[in-house]
Amino acid sequence: MAPVKTITILGSGLVGSLLSIYLAKRGYSVHVYERRPDMRKEKMAAGRSINLALSDRGWRGLEGVGIAADIRKIGIPMQGRMMHNVKGELTYQQYGEGDQAIYATSRGILNCELMTLAEKCGVTIHFNQRCANVNLEKKEASFEDTQTGEKRTVTSDLIFGSDGAFSAARLAMQLSTDRFQYSQHYIDHAYKELVIPAGPNGEFLLDKDSLHIWPRGGYMMIALPNLDGSFTCTLFFPYEGPQSFSSIKTKQDVTAFFNEVFPDAVPLMPTLEEDFFSNPTGSLVTVRCFPWAYKDHVCLIGDAAHAIVPFYGQGMNCGFEDCSVLNALLDEHNDDWSVVIPAFERSRKPNADAIAELALMNFIEMRDKVGQQEFLLQKKIEARFHDKYPQKWLPLYSQVTFSSIPYAEALANGLRQEQIMKKVMALPSIEQRWDSPEVEEMMLSQLQQ
Repeated sequence: MAPVKTITILGSGLVGSLLSIYLAKRGYSVHVYERRPDMRKEKMAAGRSINLALSDRGWRGLEGVGIAADIRKIGIPMQGRMMHNVKGELTYQQYGEGDQAIYATSRGILNCELMTLAEKCGVTIHFNQRCANVNLEKKEASFEDTQTGEKRTVTSDLIFGSDGAFSAARLAMQLSTDRFQYSQHYIDHAYKELVIPAGPNGEFLLDKDSLHIWPRGGYMMIALPNLDGSFTCTLFFPYEGPQSFSSIKTKQDVTAFFNEVFPDAVPLMPTLEEDFFSNPTGSLVTVRCFPWAYKDHVCLIGDAAHAIVPFYGQGMNCGFEDCSVLNALLDEHNDDWSVVIPAFERSRKPNADAIAELALMNFIEMRDKVGQQEFLLQKKIEARFHDKYPQKWLPLYSQVTFSSIPYAEALANGLRQEQIMKKVMALPSIEQRWDSPEVEEMMLSQLQQ
């Protein structure tokens, strides 16, 4: 194989931009083609992006190119979740230990920062370029300018498909290769973004150090803080049914529903009715596929390979981890792409499948369980046991969010822990005995089996 010198990346989103920085720093000539206009020059549309939560895996991806410190300046640390019940009563649950936190970050601001850094590293980004076709064998990508209609075909040594859940690169692999495994699964819920603006003096109207959740069993609303004092709220709600997007038809319906279900939020949302009908309703999809590569010509990465639902806050973090894992493999194999690409997909595929499963599981936890006393007691027992035996028990959330434990390993550990906790929670009078030596001994015994 001739040495790789030129690399084409489809998509200048978060993962594509970070990937381009890694590759440019390794000395490759990198060109990125993006369907949308340059968002740094356009007014960002509201309501189209769930706010992001950067955690350890994402930070490691950013640290690998030396930009974590800069990005921390545009993030707000959230050290726990704040649950709001229907009466407006609050319950707080810390995420990790000490100062461990996930960071609320604007997708748009982060993406702009990454693109600017990429250009400083020598990456060329071509905007308004819709990918019309990818010729896998010839390593060709064909584009049409969305403004002028001009067409061009680009040949490079390697193409990365980082063009999201509806990837053109992946479609080419589906249509042109034998036995390509692909599935997409839409959940029955959609999302809609709403807003809690800043107070009269720019102050936060909710605790800014928390991710706020209004769990209602079957659906929920969350809120993440923004640098300007506002909160971006996201309603995750069924498409159809008695309480669903289809059942809310008028502004009066919106007001009546929110006053009944989220009464403490309504006074904080002066544009609720307008936002509900003007902001789009977005679908939520999980994409699984394999292989992720065609020879060493084309490789998928990020959502193009493994789009997931947002309920563990790991979509971006997983994509950034893709980049750091790929970079480590390039170090290990001296940039031999014929070895690196197969190693990359073998390494990442089981973990991508695992975080997809974990994200779906966490939706049920967030919407149905987090407000329940039994759930809160279980988490208290797990936290106490971890404090005493940190080498024996790390809560699943911490494994996923505050560690580099492979997602597949975290999922297996979490399922085992859940089986143990089911036995613990079934003990008579567990509410009174939760911190007793008997419960501790039972957990230790179960771990040894």
